[in-house]
Amino acid sequence: MYNKNKILITGGAGYIGSHIVELLIKNNKKVFIFDNLITGYKKLINKKAKFIRGDIKNLSKLSKTIKENNINSVIHLAAYLNINESEKYKKKYYKNNVGGTLNLVKACRGTNVKNIVFSSSCSIYGNTKGSVDERKKPNPKSYYAFTKYKSEEIIKKYSKKYNFRYGILRYFNVAGASKSGKIGEIEKSHGHLIKNLAIQSTKLNPKVNIFGNNYNTRDGTCIRDYIHVSDLAEIHILALKKISNNKKSLILNCGYGKGYSVKEIVDIFLKIKKNVVIRYQKKRRNDIAHIYANITKLKKILKWKPKYNNIYLILKSAIKWEKKINKKFLNV
Repeated sequence: MYNKNKILITGGAGYIGSHIVELLIKNNKKVFIFDNLITGYKKLINKKAKFIRGDIKNLSKLSKTIKENNINSVIHLAAYLNINESEKYKKKYYKNNVGGTLNLVKACRGTNVKNIVFSSSCSIYGNTKGSVDERKKPNPKSYYAFTKYKSEEIIKKYSKKYNFRYGILRYFNVAGASKSGKIGEIEKSHGHLIKNLAIQSTKLNPKVNIFGNNYNTRDGTCIRDYIHVSDLAEIHILALKKISNNKKSLILNCGYGKGYSVKEIVDIFLKIKKNVVIRYQKKRRNDIAHIYANITKLKKILKWKPKYNNIYLILKSAIKWEKKINKKFLNV
């Protein structure tokens, strides 16, 4: 049955979505992309997928798309992602992230959709000390994290009501670019460290901002768990297969189980790029000091083994992609 799946990906023209689509197409799946192209890009849309321009805030368009295309699995990625922006525009984030998720589950009612994989975030855990597993009680600090937590709750509640299985995937920090060289991160506004370093790698006078150097960590900078986007994409495929075959829902952390400080990553960058000016800025509001994933459950349940677990290679792939889009994508 899994091979016959018609899979809808909300946000499939975005950074992570385009990597998942690439992998599904490689596995000969029938893929439909639903994206409003606000933070997604036409250039990232896979030619072999069917593209529907639509917004998750539009319930009738979502319902029509699911029914007309006989969708039976959904990977739900569409969301606003900027943590700083979420503090300023709470209504906008609630309407899109929480309201959009509610629309999605409502659109699945009475259809063939039996599986929903949802892109959540490790930020729902709030402040932790070191390794965190899926049993930790959520304690979201940022408004963005709150919208992800509320979305998880909606999916859990409606899965019983509308009889579907879910896979909730709590992402840690996603970085890098596809080995194919065709897709990577374009959006700059999210403030992702590795994306920012890749951008600076193309500049004559690179400047790197580090937000906060007096956290209670080994070198005073924030510690995060970074996962290569291609490994994360594979987790989605395995999670979808698992909930489809096992008929059981699951919640999994998605990381490598290792924390790197911002300074450690910047130090690796300094070996690649010379003449970098480092500027320490004040802490960002609601930034967590120290978090990395306990991935025992992920490895056990999905039998998953990372393929790109090397921070130097992750950084190099992001830089290679940035150089490519500087030449090709952004000069059109």
